[in-house]
Amino acid sequence: MRRTTPVASLLPLLLLACTAARATERPNVLLIMTDDQGYGDLHFHGNDKIDTPVLDRLAIESVRFDRFFVCPYCSPTRAALLTGRYPLRTGVAAVTRGLETVRSEEVTIAEVLQTAGYATGCFGKWHIGEHYPSHPNGQGFREFFGFAQGHWDNYFDPKLEHNGRVVRTRGYITDVITDYALRFMERHRNKPFFCYVPYNAPHTPHQVPDRYFDKYMARGLGTREAAIYGMVENIDENVGRLLDKLDELGLAERTIVLFLSDNGPEGPPGSRYNAGMRGMKGTVHEGGMRVPLFVRWPGRFEANRVVKPIAAHVDLLPTIAELCGVANPKTLPLDGRSLVPLLTGRARRWPDRMIFARTSGWRSVLEYDERVVQDLHTLGKTVRTQRWRAADEGAGWQLYDMLNDPSQQRDVADDHPEVLGRLRTAYDRWFADVTKTPIVRPAIPVGYRERPLVELPAPEAYFSGGIHWYNRFGFAHDWLTGWADLEDAIWWDVDVVTAGEYEVAVRYTCPPDSVGTTLRVEAGRGAVEGHILEAHPPKPRLRPTRHPKKRFVQSFATQRLGRIHLSAGQCQVTLRALNRPGDQICEVKSITLRLLQ
Repeated sequence: MRRTTPVASLLPLLLLACTAARATERPNVLLIMTDDQGYGDLHFHGNDKIDTPVLDRLAIESVRFDRFFVCPYCSPTRAALLTGRYPLRTGVAAVTRGLETVRSEEVTIAEVLQTAGYATGCFGKWHIGEHYPSHPNGQGFREFFGFAQGHWDNYFDPKLEHNGRVVRTRGYITDVITDYALRFMERHRNKPFFCYVPYNAPHTPHQVPDRYFDKYMARGLGTREAAIYGMVENIDENVGRLLDKLDELGLAERTIVLFLSDNGPEGPPGSRYNAGMRGMKGTVHEGGMRVPLFVRWPGRFEANRVVKPIAAHVDLLPTIAELCGVANPKTLPLDGRSLVPLLTGRARRWPDRMIFARTSGWRSVLEYDERVVQDLHTLGKTVRTQRWRAADEGAGWQLYDMLNDPSQQRDVADDHPEVLGRLRTAYDRWFADVTKTPIVRPAIPVGYRERPLVELPAPEAYFSGGIHWYNRFGFAHDWLTGWADLEDAIWWDVDVVTAGEYEVAVRYTCPPDSVGTTLRVEAGRGAVEGHILEAHPPKPRLRPTRHPKKRFVQSFATQRLGRIHLSAGQCQVTLRALNRPGDQICEVKSITLRLLQ
């Protein structure tokens, strides 16, 4: 046995103690992001129609970024925010059909902080990967409460997910999300935590308690504005609850609070106040991409100070990492830069930069039926510098002088052809770089023991013949209808991680005359057949909302079909019908596969 001196034997313990001390000295991080809240949806930004006293106070207590930019849509912003990389690098090109999924090899800020000893929790809307390991629990968040899809259909007493388990809740969704975040902070008060709260409001559907809605209707606003402003005021109150909890726990001075939104306001152009900017959600103009960014750290950052240099979503990972004293991930290069010099006011010189973005394009959602997406370069695109915004919405490039024309009233492309040429060339180089790895609709991972149950949802399916999505676009929670021909089929690409026996079920609707339909599920060399034994007549109903927007929802029955053996590797899971007792076969919400231990 090798002998050691007493001092040498104590060294590991001393190092461990030092590491633990550094961990407890590290600041907490509370990152709050809202969904479809525009820059103008704050009283502080000149909107006298809305009351946001907590966020107004937070703005005054914070360093405020005057020109902070995100993507025109939600999933790309979330991918960039959490990875520090432009979304196309991460595999995210759209908001549905699997193209919202961050590749599992990407490294998130949660993984960076978890490795450094942080407790990590995500509470709210994820929307960058429904399936493990792109799910929050596979991307560095030890605790996840909320939903992983792009939207939720019911905001009152919703059924939500808590670490892979469905839970029934009571109350309004924003309040419930806050409840879980508060418990997380209380539970981890004695160690550094990263609490990410991506609220899903004020995204559609515009569901909000009466007291908020009635208040703004009484001010003479239309139903859309009244609902949205009511949802934002409720967010404001819940942000107040989060900040009050930090005070109650004595953690305010040890916690960095960041607040932002994921894109510009949703709705028709000019439908509500947006600080005089051109564009709304989904556009490559200022109003679609400029959002608030408030960063508060009492005693460390000067309150009520405005940062003028432009910044973007990709900057938050390196910024948070530096503030927390942890290294940036070494596996993949970052696109962002640390904003710490701007936050502390020590940046003597801050070089100009270019911030790039593209829009996923509503028109192209229906075209994503191929595995390798080809049309990315034809969609809206933009480059932003401190002075200029170059933008192309499909009809040709335009150029705007944002210092002298912040509302983008005059296209000056003809006056400054050399500037536009430089920015166009930069965009093309950037696009070629971020798409070196082709954008591919990912196969759905199946068989992780951390998540033995996997749902293959209709929006990620391929299909033939007359089959189509009920709500046309195939956004989250949609289902497949129009299945009447026995030659037609529905299939999914899957990647089986663990070979073995799987239990197969289908979620469906069918009228009484379709009872007895025989369904067959095929995968590789395996197959299983089963019968629809009970009717569940389709009863689509309009989704509740304060402002009418036609989207239908309905309930589904579940029919177990039996067991199938899946071999490891990629394959297709195909659903066929072998007979048709009635006029239609069935409507399909999803297939579920459960790994049997």
